[in-house]
Amino acid sequence: MSSAKSQGMPVGSKDLVVIGEVTKPHGLRGEVCIRSYADSPSLFDQLSAVYLRPGPQAEEAEEPTPPPRKGRGRRPMRPRKPRLRRYSVASWRSHKGAVLVTFEGVADRTAAEALRGHEMLVREADLPELTDEELYLYQIEGLSVVLEGGEALGTVREVQMPAGQELWAIDTPDGREVLFPVAEEFVRDVDLDARVVVIAPPPGLLDLYLGDD
Repeated sequence: MSSAKSQGMPVGSKDLVVIGEVTKPHGLRGEVCIRSYADSPSLFDQLSAVYLRPGPQAEEAEEPTPPPRKGRGRRPMRPRKPRLRRYSVASWRSHKGAVLVTFEGVADRTAAEALRGHEMLVREADLPELTDEELYLYQIEGLSVVLEGGEALGTVREVQMPAGQELWAIDTPDGREVLFPVAEEFVRDVDLDARVVVIAPPPGLLDLYLGDD
């Protein structure tokens, strides 16, 4: 599967999808290490620009929660919308299984460090066309999940990528959550037209999440 997941976007960026995450700076000249959600780094050959926004960890690091005010007039603060900035890609290269990217205007390690934890997004229209055997991860969200025997399991709420491992968060009709580790041997069929995915979970997985307490 090709990889580009979708998450909640700020107003005006509904056509954007997440394709990776800045994990750390590399070297002293502004290069950053990207955890790419794409099967092949060749995706970056077709991208002249990307958008970056602070991920959850980056938000916490640079915007600590202010102490509550005392006395009258306290009001709950509205959550801030994640800042979204456009960066031109100056160059990229593969390095030990990761993707190293240099952005125009990011010229030293200090500037690169400021991007740590940022999510990388692109316009959906800029993504390359896929073959019939490929799909983007954001297309999985919202699909109905059916077991190999025909039993309905639930709906894919979101696709997660902790430490590069693809997980589907599946909501069951009774309100439980199943975290399904995606591997070729566990996914039997994906039908985007029918909005259905058929899976064969590893032994014991459903008992772990759906077994009696």
